[in-house]
Amino acid sequence: MFLQPLLLRGRPCQRLHAPSSPFSPRPLANRMERLLQAPITLALLLSNLGVSGYALMADPSLLRELSFKPRRIQQHDEYYRFLTAGFVHASGTHLAFNMITFYFFGPLLEGILGAGAFLILYFGSELAAHALTFLFNRDDPHYSAVGASGAVSGVVFAFCVFFPLRNLYLFFALPIPAILFAFGYVFGSIYAMRRSDREDATGDWIAHEAHVGGAIAGVVITVAVIFLQPGPQQIFLRSMRQIFG
Repeated sequence: MFLQPLLLRGRPCQRLHAPSSPFSPRPLANRMERLLQAPITLALLLSNLGVSGYALMADPSLLRELSFKPRRIQQHDEYYRFLTAGFVHASGTHLAFNMITFYFFGPLLEGILGAGAFLILYFGSELAAHALTFLFNRDDPHYSAVGASGAVSGVVFAFCVFFPLRNLYLFFALPIPAILFAFGYVFGSIYAMRRSDREDATGDWIAHEAHVGGAIAGVVITVAVIFLQPGPQQIFLRSMRQIFG
């Protein structure tokens, strides 16, 4: 299970010195301009596309070398896998779904949090996602997983903290408030984890634990940033005032 493509619509994000929301329908040129104004998001997108594309099309062995393998980490101290696994994907579809989701959410969150905090959010969520994955699968010698779902999960849930009632349009058609999507996403991932345990499923490359770990880290990091930085704090308080009057 990984993040499905979705579109967000609603009133633009109101913040001092911030561009409006990129999630309302707009010409492709405007979307690309917004992406170019978010250098961290752009760099992460290109890195994922480049590394995953090369692994899928030119060197499949790279998938094995960079994937998250708890047994290899324990036996050979290959701690680099906590980071590298987030830059390779199991298929073109897996890559596309994660990157489309990140494309919609990334620029806005980078604009709200700033480059430094956004980097902490992305990689902090990825590390937390893989830490939880390691905890659940450290005794499985065959376990392997890839993908940026944990990091992207953190970004999505950061958005939910700021705009819990903003509609997310799943499959570009079905509107659902962000907070409901968040709970459904977590419970769906927990169900998938339990189902995988019951069926002793291995080798599907999808880390359902990563979705949960990334989501939790995304919320914790975002709340910390709101307490520490006045800009994000103002946006959060303005959003809450719009909800509660």
